[in-house]
Amino acid sequence: MDKKNGALVISLDFELLWGVRDKRTITSYGNDIIAVKKVVPNLLDLFSQYNIKTTFSTVGFLFAHSKEELLNYIPILKPGYKNKNLSPYNGHFDIVGDNANSDPYHFAPELISEIAKDPNQTIGTHTFSHYYCLEPGQTSKEFKEDLKAAIKISQQNNINVKSIVFPRNQCNTEYLEICKDLGITSYRGNEKSWAFQGNGNKSSLPNVYARRLFRGLDAYLNIFGHHCYTWDELLEKKPIYNIPSSRLLRSYSDKLGFLEFLKIRRIKKSMSYAAKHNKIFHLWWHPHNFGSNMDKNLKNLEKILNHYQKLNKKFGLDSHSMESLVEKLEKNG
Repeated sequence: MDKKNGALVISLDFELLWGVRDKRTITSYGNDIIAVKKVVPNLLDLFSQYNIKTTFSTVGFLFAHSKEELLNYIPILKPGYKNKNLSPYNGHFDIVGDNANSDPYHFAPELISEIAKDPNQTIGTHTFSHYYCLEPGQTSKEFKEDLKAAIKISQQNNINVKSIVFPRNQCNTEYLEICKDLGITSYRGNEKSWAFQGNGNKSSLPNVYARRLFRGLDAYLNIFGHHCYTWDELLEKKPIYNIPSSRLLRSYSDKLGFLEFLKIRRIKKSMSYAAKHNKIFHLWWHPHNFGSNMDKNLKNLEKILNHYQKLNKKFGLDSHSMESLVEKLEKNG
């Protein structure tokens, strides 16, 4: 591939309560979920101000305007996780409200509509049901039906999804052919280090804790490198483009507030490395991560986007969604 400028890619895991329902409840986390109605418009404003392209990887359930509509899209073949608590079909629908107006925890058609109106933003899929691709018990056939449902409900809303972010970063490479067959052209893979691999429940507890510890340390200190990627690496299409993660933008922590400058500095340095060496840096987070301490989280993001603007002017660092990056790869690869 001809020499290209570096790129900042941003993807957001847009999932509301569906993404945490097996770990948290409306009582314990509902306020953060409701805050997403304010978070997303603020994000769109910032992205517009700094001319930033992003991908909102959206759980298919969120497209529905009502519970009745959602039930019409549910596939007959559902995930057969051994851990039954992982499936939203095992009782969780009992607490889902009748429509988007009465239930801000499970539906977001108006927010999706606002995102879709923005020419710099694209909507990808985060599967239909927040499907876990590496959990014991589930199968490729079940995944395919889930993904088909996600594509169908998005198309009914005039959105043609082309990218996928696997929930909990459980990237199952055996399912990439299914994605390709259904029109998906890219996915967000994991960082190459062992600490960032999404292994589902296959990992032993000591390994899980070790991975969490080192991921946490790496957010503040350069332990595993910059996690930036060359254009040629991304051209290794197997069978769809892997646009790997570089960094999770962790939410502001009251307990670790004194370390925020290290977290932001870590991200800025990696962005600078990508800009100077014509590489790709991929930042991601969940909108609900900004639910608490929203102003401080947005301020942190603005520091990052301001740094992008400086790198754009000095080194030509480009802003890309996953989809626009694929377009560039296809055009110039």
